[in-house]
Amino acid sequence: MASKLARYAASATTTRYRTFSTAALASAPPPPLPITEDPSDDGAITMKGVRIAGRPLYLDMQATTPVDPRVLDAMLPFYLSRFGNPHSRTHLYGWESDEAVEAARASIASLVNASPKEIVFTSGATESNNISVKGLMRFVRDKKRHVITTQTEHKCVLDSCRHLQQEGFDVTYLPVGADGIVDLDRFAASIRPDTGLVSIMAVNNEIGVIQPMEEIGRICKEKGVPFHTDAAQALGKIPIDVETMNISLMSLSAHKIYGPKGVGALYVRRRPRVRIEPQMNGGGQERGLRSGTVPTPLVVGFGAACEVAKREMAYDDVRIKKLNERLVDGIRSRIDGVVVNGSTERRYAGNVNLSFAYVEGESLLMGLKDVAVSSGSACTSASLEPSYVLRALGVEEDMAHTSIRYGIGRFTTEEEIDRAVELTVQQVEKLREMSPLYEMVKEGIDIKNIQWAQH
Repeated sequence: MASKLARYAASATTTRYRTFSTAALASAPPPPLPITEDPSDDGAITMKGVRIAGRPLYLDMQATTPVDPRVLDAMLPFYLSRFGNPHSRTHLYGWESDEAVEAARASIASLVNASPKEIVFTSGATESNNISVKGLMRFVRDKKRHVITTQTEHKCVLDSCRHLQQEGFDVTYLPVGADGIVDLDRFAASIRPDTGLVSIMAVNNEIGVIQPMEEIGRICKEKGVPFHTDAAQALGKIPIDVETMNISLMSLSAHKIYGPKGVGALYVRRRPRVRIEPQMNGGGQERGLRSGTVPTPLVVGFGAACEVAKREMAYDDVRIKKLNERLVDGIRSRIDGVVVNGSTERRYAGNVNLSFAYVEGESLLMGLKDVAVSSGSACTSASLEPSYVLRALGVEEDMAHTSIRYGIGRFTTEEEIDRAVELTVQQVEKLREMSPLYEMVKEGIDIKNIQWAQH
């Protein structure tokens, strides 16, 4: 079913939305997409002022993943025929939706060795992180006023901590080493009697480093401090066990593991019980922790994605590691000055963050129009700032500006990796030919010791 729909969508023109139902076909024609075909080039696309030869290779799996066709197959019946509200208790439509939601809850719990009763559905990892950080600390505000996190956390965790600071809480932002890993001795020493929460992500979204989860969990258990982790980038990619890792709260997301966008989950430990203050009020769904109608199709998709991940995680890991080596070795064998950011031992192979010396990251990104990748730099309206994650690692500002993140996933092919290598090498060489700094380096001049004068 999903493959037929995919072929149907692919046959659509690039200037119209295609419909999948007779009701939609009978309605008024849909508005055109802001994409136009260039008649002078076969399949060329122009969008937002950028012209590319066709749809680019997708290597941005940390941003989002395509929905696995098996996941879509599981979801479709709950859009078309089994569309009941899972909270309707008086008829079949509600019963079958509720049964599907609980089956998905069990699938997610099984992937992390938890009880289904400990899984709370949310709109995504951002909401789960907000509920965890704010909800727990606000619940224990009378006794605990201190939070520990790291400087390389996702923005939603850092911003939640800043909100708590505005409410009078104290937050310790732990530094990380050059490899992106937390120093365990420094972490243990930072725990205080009034520490109410430790929040450290499992796999970093920007550089892919894996924190020592079991060691962090053990220290938290010894000190009696709840341990929250943002595992959005870890679920289905590395083994997670909430028992061996002593995790108290864990944020999860479906669209990072080939599931649908718009749904996530929060693991909340029951023994010993973790108490949190709800951040949304309403009908009291999800044990009163997250009110609102549970979106059955999305939840079913999340559960199906977890089932596929549980079966295929080991296979995917071996295959992605080979593609990682093919990408990194392919680039490094042809150009110099390429640095892998973060630990090379403790990292998820599907996240490849590289810095290219003597090249501006934004220029390289714009040159790689035929490859969908992300830059480690962030553009703001007033200035161009390097990635805060790379700066926390101690990466020099010029190298932090040149970082590119390649995301490898389940459906990435060797041909796509080879094409990405070719395009990257071509663009780096092109930009370096225009770089006076690279010319000076080739002549043996140490540019770091040059004293630049203003005119």
